[in-house]
Amino acid sequence: MTSLIGRTRARGVETLSLDSPDTRNALSRALVAELADALKQCGEDPGVRAVVLTHTGTTFSAGADLRDPPDPDAFVGLLRQIVELSTPVVARVTGHVRAGGLGLLAACDITAASTGSSFAFTEVRIGVAPAVISLPLLPRTDPRSLSRYYLTGERFDAPEAVRIGLLTTAGDDVDAVLAPVLDGLRRSAPQGLAETKRLLTARVLETFDRDAAHLTALSARLFSSPQAREGMTAFLERRDPSWAL
Repeated sequence: MTSLIGRTRARGVETLSLDSPDTRNALSRALVAELADALKQCGEDPGVRAVVLTHTGTTFSAGADLRDPPDPDAFVGLLRQIVELSTPVVARVTGHVRAGGLGLLAACDITAASTGSSFAFTEVRIGVAPAVISLPLLPRTDPRSLSRYYLTGERFDAPEAVRIGLLTTAGDDVDAVLAPVLDGLRRSAPQGLAETKRLLTARVLETFDRDAAHLTALSARLFSSPQAREGMTAFLERRDPSWAL
């Protein structure tokens, strides 16, 4: 079976690449499971000082694989795993991010993108809601801006993503932007990194504890609804859904 996650290491930084460009790195059951396993191995390896989460192809992730969507509980588990990992997780984006892919970004500790990247919460366009991904997004992102982008599905660019708190930083050369970040992580003590991350993620984990069960159930209910079936069918058939005016 072809691996969906590429792995390389350089000076204590493990790079995990979403490597299913033919599906625009859509979050399938297999990809979610393989990424969770890779993160677990990184967390257990004392030689890993930081994890970089990136991608092959022009899309970081198009969101849930509509032909083989991940189990909501498994996706919640993956997001929580990123938040709880004692090792810092840094997202590196050089393309487009949609829907569930934005949940991955929000779960990461530091996020950087090239200025040509674009972002959109497309859930409303297919009849569902950004339910599960709200667990890391709502505590970390500007609420008034989320109201606009959640409700309209509009695309926005990297500078706007920085302004609303989705991204930490952006630049023409994302690797140049990340160089001092990774250098700082390499110079930091593992204990210091782990305990500092624990301080920073406490409020996010409170949201998981309080809302995960409700939002998982909401996601499952919406994805099985008639409107979602019409929305997903329209998307796959490259046509407007029945409600579009």
